[in-house]
Amino acid sequence: MNILNLIFAIFLPPVGAFLQVGVSTHFWINIVLTLLGGIPGVIHAVWLVATKKTA
Repeated sequence: MNILNLIFAIFLPPVGAFLQVGVSTHFWINIVLTLLGGIPGVIHAVWLVATKKTA
């Protein structure tokens, strides 16, 4: 499942963040970062998956 989350984090950052932490503060932060620019959202989502943050 971690590889799938990483793939989603790279191509669809909010989905990757949602699968990792659910609807939480980190998810909403990722939405904002993705809207401000794609790269910050990707970095945040990959960070969530890599550190295995949970809700």
